[in-house]
Amino acid sequence: MKQYNAIKAQHPGALLLFRVGDFYETFGEDAVKASKILDIVLTKRGAGSASETALAGFPHHSLDNYLPKLVRAGERVAICDQLEDPKSVKGIVKRGITELVTPGVSFNDQVLERRSNNYLAAIHFGKHETGISFLDISTGEFIAAQGDLNYIGKLISSFSPSEILYCKQAKGTFTENYGNDYCSYGLDEWVFSFDYTYETLTRHFGTTSLKGFGIENLKEGIIAAGAVLHYLAETQHSDIRHIATISRLEEDKYVWLDRFTVRNLELIQPQHAEGVPFIQVLDHTVTPMGARLLKKWVVLPLKESAQIRRRLDTVEALTQNTDLLQEIVQNLKQINDLERLISKVAVKRINPREMLQLARALDALMPIRELLLGSEIKALNKLGGQLIPCEEIRDEIKNKIKPEAPMLPNQGNIIQDGIHAELDELRKIAFSGKDYLLQLQQREVKNTGISSLKIAYNKVFGYYLEVSNAHKDKVPQEWIRKQTLVNAERYITEELKTYEEKILNAEDRIFAIEQQLYNEIVLTAQDYVMQIQQNAKALAVIDCLSSFAATAIKQHYVKPEVNDTKTLNIKKGRHPVIERQLPAGESYIPNDIFLDTDEQQVIIITGPNMAGKSALLRQTALIVLMAQIGSFVPAEAAEVGIIDKIFTRVGASDNLSKGESTFMVEMTETASILNNLSDRSLVLMDEIGRGTSTYDGISIAWAIVEHLHNNPKARAKTLFATHYHELNQLAEDLPRVKNFNVSVREAGGKILFMRKLVEGGSAHSFGIHVAQMAGMPNSVVLRANEIMHHLEQEKVAHPEENEKLQSVPKASIQLSMFEPADPALERLKEQLQQMDINSLTPVEALLKLNELQLLLKQKKQPVS
Repeated sequence: MKQYNAIKAQHPGALLLFRVGDFYETFGEDAVKASKILDIVLTKRGAGSASETALAGFPHHSLDNYLPKLVRAGERVAICDQLEDPKSVKGIVKRGITELVTPGVSFNDQVLERRSNNYLAAIHFGKHETGISFLDISTGEFIAAQGDLNYIGKLISSFSPSEILYCKQAKGTFTENYGNDYCSYGLDEWVFSFDYTYETLTRHFGTTSLKGFGIENLKEGIIAAGAVLHYLAETQHSDIRHIATISRLEEDKYVWLDRFTVRNLELIQPQHAEGVPFIQVLDHTVTPMGARLLKKWVVLPLKESAQIRRRLDTVEALTQNTDLLQEIVQNLKQINDLERLISKVAVKRINPREMLQLARALDALMPIRELLLGSEIKALNKLGGQLIPCEEIRDEIKNKIKPEAPMLPNQGNIIQDGIHAELDELRKIAFSGKDYLLQLQQREVKNTGISSLKIAYNKVFGYYLEVSNAHKDKVPQEWIRKQTLVNAERYITEELKTYEEKILNAEDRIFAIEQQLYNEIVLTAQDYVMQIQQNAKALAVIDCLSSFAATAIKQHYVKPEVNDTKTLNIKKGRHPVIERQLPAGESYIPNDIFLDTDEQQVIIITGPNMAGKSALLRQTALIVLMAQIGSFVPAEAAEVGIIDKIFTRVGASDNLSKGESTFMVEMTETASILNNLSDRSLVLMDEIGRGTSTYDGISIAWAIVEHLHNNPKARAKTLFATHYHELNQLAEDLPRVKNFNVSVREAGGKILFMRKLVEGGSAHSFGIHVAQMAGMPNSVVLRANEIMHHLEQEKVAHPEENEKLQSVPKASIQLSMFEPADPALERLKEQLQQMDINSLTPVEALLKLNELQLLLKQKKQPVS
């Protein structure tokens, strides 16, 4: 326990798994925590004594089952192993921390999500700017960036790190800006010094400066990146040669999507549990590397039109050659997670079965390379040229490792026959011992003429030859007598003793030779880390572009024209997510959108709730985003002048934990938009001002539209959906503001949503109809209708707004059978008035009564 307490003191914040014999044990508070998370028995050590302590443990071979559960619960887990063989040690076995596993630092397949990166991030709050770095230790990807607090917040939202490091002294700043939702860990202040982190990075990369990586002038970013490497050393991760480079994430290269927009457009995560995120619709990748890259592409759309067009041209080429596309996809399906496999090679954590997966992946890579190099399309040729065959290591693995090799290296039977002479001989001895002994017995019978000769084994003598007394005189002189029995004598020979030694030590020796040969293969593979990482990156790009092509063919998407103009012109655009969720046989109603900076900069969209205003806003943003990541788009045609920032203000939710109301959240997000506008921005605003009183809301919405139109520095292209029909007047005063509405047809007291965008404003919101559709009690619907009709009449008769509500007729307590606002009851009233009771026969009267009852039943059913 002294030893345990000393090791625990080195990592007080971590849950310590302490190896004792064949078990990993936890003690004290760790044991209480572990028993709850792992659902294992909590017991006591030294029960009743002064040293009584809680205890919980599990067998060491179950580590892979239990460790992921602890890490997923947000625990940092220190693994303490026995560093000596207990057989050869007297007293306490030497123990030490062999690995510290945290949510952001893990190679365990049960902890990692195959199709998502597992980023460890570090933040450094500088005086003027904030630095951030992201590292996925399982793939070797290392990124540094710096900017203002908003930009860093956007990156955190986009990359969703599993763990964030910060300076202990900056905990308040971190929580204030980014909340408590992330698993985080504070490091000492000295770690975040520029000199220490700069030296840490240059020492790791073996360079004299960081100029070659393009981050030399990124002071805060360098500090954040150095802190990440320091943390890896602190968590006992020293084999990190696969982290061979660090790249700079340049703000200017990618479209600005703030964290509100990433959330509002549901790019990666749905806002509701039953929702479908955009990535789910777009992602048809077949490799884990491709899936991870696609997520990055979606949150980092490009701004350089030439680069976008290269992607689009490649996708177009693949859509026009479906046979080539199918062949590429079929071969990609044979490739496992090449990126993570080669990282495991670098840190010597790859098992024999994974080694074979690596060889199979390199095998499947060859036909893809030949297909791309043989293509007439220049972009595909270039991608094919980036693939390196790595035939030597592929052949080495296939020739030396058995196809049916086990999962764990210590299970033996890894190396092929014919690779190592001694290994082959030892295997013959260990697994063909009976044959060898039979041969030896037959030979000795022939040599000596002792027909009753037997070879046997006991624990005292080992292997021996037994000769009956009748043949005692035939025993050769060199045989050594070991035991005399009543009817026989037992002998040993030099050959038998040598063989005995061999057979008893064969299994240990086999294990040692196999481990040595396997480690040699791993060391050889380490020389190919850089090439295989390059292959993984190239394959990820091929997979993403193939996914775009497959989606375009399946969903009938078209190639957008992406240029450097300031025009956005979408013909018959569709919402990529909603159209996939429609019931069979129902088609999505497409719409046109035209925006530019000279004639139609701001479109005010009015129309009833549920008519599809929000869907229209979101589909416009998603079509632009799809075009700028290099994907085809759901439209008949689309011209997209490069957009550099997409802002959305759609939907609202209270942030009660910070004491912010819906309206406060709405205004915060809107302020962020208006303060960051550019000439190429796309702004989507939905129902601004609805969180406050009507007049406040109209005033704010009005002022925002005027600001967007009159801003001298930035004519941001804007779609402004509202239920304030008063805003339609703005089009008369502001030349680049146009009114549109989502059309609705009214028939028989019901409304049909046409979901079609038409020019002109809408004067009616149909909110009461929507309330009726939602199943609102009929008395409430009828009373709302009565008040609305009164207000509309008063609007004409008395323009003084404050008189309207005071003159609303009081609610009638007496329930009338015939309430004039209900069309079904109106028809019932008409039929009763037209009926001539005196001329009705009893049968006709019954039939008529039945007809009237049916009318009432139809009225009770909710409108679908």
